[in-house]
Amino acid sequence: MSDLFSPARFGAIELSNRIVMSSLTRNRAGAGNVPTPLTAEYYRQRASAGLILTEATPICAEGHGYPRTPGIHTPEQVAGWKQVTAAVHDAGGRVALQLWHVGRISHPDLQPGGALPVAPSAIRPAGQVFTGQSMKDYVTPRALESAEIPVLVASYAKAARNAMEAGFDGVEIHAGNGYLLDQFLRSSTNRRTDAYGGSKENRARLLLEVLEAVNREIGSDRVGVRLSPVTTFGDLSDEDPQDTFEYVVTQLNPLKLAFLDILQGTGGASREQWVPFDYDRLRGLYAGNLIRNNGYDFATAQQAVISGAADAIAFGRQLLANPDLVERFRRGAPLNAPDYETFYRGEEKGYTDYPFLQD
Repeated sequence: MSDLFSPARFGAIELSNRIVMSSLTRNRAGAGNVPTPLTAEYYRQRASAGLILTEATPICAEGHGYPRTPGIHTPEQVAGWKQVTAAVHDAGGRVALQLWHVGRISHPDLQPGGALPVAPSAIRPAGQVFTGQSMKDYVTPRALESAEIPVLVASYAKAARNAMEAGFDGVEIHAGNGYLLDQFLRSSTNRRTDAYGGSKENRARLLLEVLEAVNREIGSDRVGVRLSPVTTFGDLSDEDPQDTFEYVVTQLNPLKLAFLDILQGTGGASREQWVPFDYDRLRGLYAGNLIRNNGYDFATAQQAVISGAADAIAFGRQLLANPDLVERFRRGAPLNAPDYETFYRGEEKGYTDYPFLQD
């Protein structure tokens, strides 16, 4: 019987335990959106997790939507990530790069040449974005032309190849949290009338093409995918999320991915506030390794793995604030509290200065 501390094999990736570090945007990249030695230290500190999923990492210049987020589309960025993977591997860890395109959750100030962000349809999200100097209203994005989609798919494949060059153990395709691939999946943001819009089958087409292209490039046993069926971030909704995501999950089975990472709920909301959704139904439909993510403590995570409801559990804020979370769980030790003020700003403070048990 497996528990949180049991080793696991996710495709080609060997995990020493089933405690996964969830992807966490930290906004600390250097000039040119290059990971820095401080980034390497941050991930090295957390290498005792069975698998690290890095912060979301744009696949191309057009994929950026926030300042100081590290990319994977220039030689300098690849070189920066090599420092990170070397540090994690030297500490005995495993790390996968989360591949990202924000779609409409951006602004011309963050786009090459001040261009409009792209999206499945020209629908402006509510709210504002931080451009690096100030908060500005989101703009109405430009709908991707059908002829542009193969280029986008190729960008994901190229980014996956860059990740392998940088020394990563695998990649996670970010198809959740209201960003581009999620925008294609959802009925509220995808009003297309071509082969990529309308029915759930058409709305899922881009994600499946991306996964197939990335699988061809690096092998499906090093590829995972993030889904977040009910997230509302980025002014997002779906007319029937249960039906949409049950279809998506069944289509993943033939791809034989390394893992599926499901974000439960809507992010920061407590379990009591979660939108109704049958996550156990997805567990029953998916034949591969399942990571469940959001709202877990040690006891509920342990029970989920022991019961078979999940193969691993991802922790975000707990691993941010407790680089030695695995050892704290083993000992039943108290946890550091996260400093919310430094989540998305600063340098060492709130990043690499959280104390270990021996401190």
